[in-house]
Amino acid sequence: MKNLIAPIVVVLAILVGSSVFTVREDQYAVLFRLGEIQRSDFEPGLHFKLPLVNNIVKFDRRILNLASRQERFLTSEKKDVLVEAVVKWRIADVRDFYTATRGDELRAQQTLGQIVKDRMRDEFNKRTLRQVVADQRDEMMANLRTAASSAAESLGIEVVDVRIKRIDLPEQVTEAVFARMRSERAQVANKLRSSGAQMGEQRRAEADRKVQVLLAEAEREAQQLRGEGDARAAEIYAQAYSKDAEFYAFHRSLEAYRQSFKQQGNMLVLDPESEFFEYFQRQKK
Repeated sequence: MKNLIAPIVVVLAILVGSSVFTVREDQYAVLFRLGEIQRSDFEPGLHFKLPLVNNIVKFDRRILNLASRQERFLTSEKKDVLVEAVVKWRIADVRDFYTATRGDELRAQQTLGQIVKDRMRDEFNKRTLRQVVADQRDEMMANLRTAASSAAESLGIEVVDVRIKRIDLPEQVTEAVFARMRSERAQVANKLRSSGAQMGEQRRAEADRKVQVLLAEAEREAQQLRGEGDARAAEIYAQAYSKDAEFYAFHRSLEAYRQSFKQQGNMLVLDPESEFFEYFQRQKK
């Protein structure tokens, strides 16, 4: 009996160990009995099963990623686009998931990828290139999520989100689009240059007109001031002349002499008895 105790204890320990299993927060657990699903509603924690009769298969409860390869689709304009997308999905019903995929996650992703691809083809075929790139991109992704989730429901899968990561054009289409964009930008640039040149000419003409007006007004004011100055000078001269006509005549004669003999070599041919030499003659007498 002593020799049998140790093996019995070992066997009991193995049986007890194989009858206990744990389920984490991020896991689903499915209980099978001879290959048939018996239970799938285990809460996180410690649970028991019949050894050798029941077996447990665990699945990921978390949201999983499916990154699709670059696929080619046609828009409503019959233009090719190359699209990369990512799908966020999770197991919603573990029984249906196991029944549809035999618990093979890779198989589930392949099936889900084909579902999303088909729905994307439908969405792209209904829209123009501009709409899929900018105008209706958010609406298209929302429709993709709804349609893909509905189609994947039979797999026990819920599609949480579908995001289009990147939309490219084939190389030949890209070159054509860039050429058209360059042409359109060149037209806009030429239009802006023409408009700018026209505006510049208008501004220059307006500035020239204002300059001419300012110059004319300045010249008019200058002429007016010169006239007033000449009148004032004449008035002063007249007043001075009226006070001492003899001195004024003398001063004017001296000024005339100074201007006449200002430079060396100046020569005047005049009658000595002319009025020009009146004050010279007086000095002589």
